[in-house]
Amino acid sequence: MNQNKKTYRYLVPFYALCLYHNHIYRSYPFTKVSGEEDRKSEEAMATSSPTRFVIFPAILFLIVLIPLYLSPINRNQNILRHLLPTDSNLSETTHQTLQTSSSPSLLPKNDSADGVPSTSTDGASATNEIRKRFREKMSHVERIEEGLARAREAIRRAIQRRNYSSEKEETFIPRGDVYRNPYAFHQSHIEMEKRFKIWAYREGDQPLMHDGPSNDIYAIEGQFMDEIESGKSQFLARHPDEANAFYIPMSLTRVVHFIYEPPHYHGKWIPRLVTDYINFVADKYPYWNRSKGADHFLVSCHDWAPDVSALKPDLYKHFIRALCNANTSERFHPIRDISIPEINIPRGKLGPPHLDQPPNKRPILAFFAGGAHGYVRSVLFKYWKEKDDEVQVFERLPRNRNYSKSMGDSKFCLCPSGYEVASPRIVEAIAAGCVPMIICDHYSLPFSDVLDWSKFSIYITSDKIPEIKKILKAVPTETYLEMQKRVKQVQRHFAINRPARPYDMLHMILHSVWLRRLNVRLPS
Repeated sequence: MNQNKKTYRYLVPFYALCLYHNHIYRSYPFTKVSGEEDRKSEEAMATSSPTRFVIFPAILFLIVLIPLYLSPINRNQNILRHLLPTDSNLSETTHQTLQTSSSPSLLPKNDSADGVPSTSTDGASATNEIRKRFREKMSHVERIEEGLARAREAIRRAIQRRNYSSEKEETFIPRGDVYRNPYAFHQSHIEMEKRFKIWAYREGDQPLMHDGPSNDIYAIEGQFMDEIESGKSQFLARHPDEANAFYIPMSLTRVVHFIYEPPHYHGKWIPRLVTDYINFVADKYPYWNRSKGADHFLVSCHDWAPDVSALKPDLYKHFIRALCNANTSERFHPIRDISIPEINIPRGKLGPPHLDQPPNKRPILAFFAGGAHGYVRSVLFKYWKEKDDEVQVFERLPRNRNYSKSMGDSKFCLCPSGYEVASPRIVEAIAAGCVPMIICDHYSLPFSDVLDWSKFSIYITSDKIPEIKKILKAVPTETYLEMQKRVKQVQRHFAINRPARPYDMLHMILHSVWLRRLNVRLPS
């Protein structure tokens, strides 16, 4: 269609020339004739005019048009048309999902890797030079979006070709059906390490900003914050203009600790503080306003973190909340928000102990010990508290029992929700090599973008609690052995390392943010 338009541009002037030629030929008195000669001359002109009208302009048309069409200038225009990024001029932020055969990937459709078509070896250097000149004229946003478009295309190629490829030797390659799409996950993690840059806003003072707990059940807040703001992370941007995403370095656990006065909870305090901070950085910098917050995120494990968006839901419509309390009945949106694991970190350590008891040395069918927090646990205690030798449930563990060893001796570990949906027992169970039985309502499980929890855990709702033993007894031995093997396989994704390592918990949180950033395209 584009080529036809070019032809028409040349055809129209020649068509006008043809009309002009016909008019001149018919009207200009080339010779003076009279009488019979005049009549014969007009008849001859009428019969010969159509032929002359077609042949003369057609020859002139071909003589001039063919060199123009084959000229190097026109071919260069065809190449330059493909150099423009396909996704750098969108007028608004979009959220889309791309469903593959085995993965609910969060990649937008219809991107090219870099806007440049594949070329032969002879033309590669010329194309690279053109690309280099073009990139020098691009804005910061256009460069970022071009890089993200390349990442999307690389991930899409990995999905289509079902292969693993890397420019460097990989210490770990995700394989097996525990991953929704291992090829996409592997390539996405590579692209993240290559391109993802985060700017942590520097405004604000401790203890509410730039500081968080590094121990106990809310420890992920401080561990993540320190990893990003320590200055050692490869993902930290040197300047906000080169950042793909923007981190709000506020600890809601610290906010509650220093501002909350029990027993009076003022539900508006948390959203007011976060909103005031966002309004401040939005007035000072252009980054929030250009994306409507779609490339900004906050990480919090406190139970009250979902309240952040309570006062002004329109302001937070695209804002990414990475939450432990990922309750879909309380405004948690899995496509936009991120579910992160709740982990109880003892002082001087980075997580629960890893145990390697083989399956044949796990005599306990199921185990749980913990306080009576929330509705789900009250139902669990009603039916199972110290009532069965195979399904061992305790509110207070006997003094002669060791908590970690009991998990290591169990085939299945019960992980009921407490006051909120998340529980640190999921991470504890995985570390102990114990297949988690997650008992919860409305819980969006961590890292579900890439992990298929059905392959290494059992999920039941609270109304199934009376049937726990029946459900576990019905699991075939071969199925249990395969699930336990997969639990060992995913342990690295639920372990914290400092500094962070590829595919560990901190990288998995970053990868979840990265996926959502891939799903956003900014206006240039």
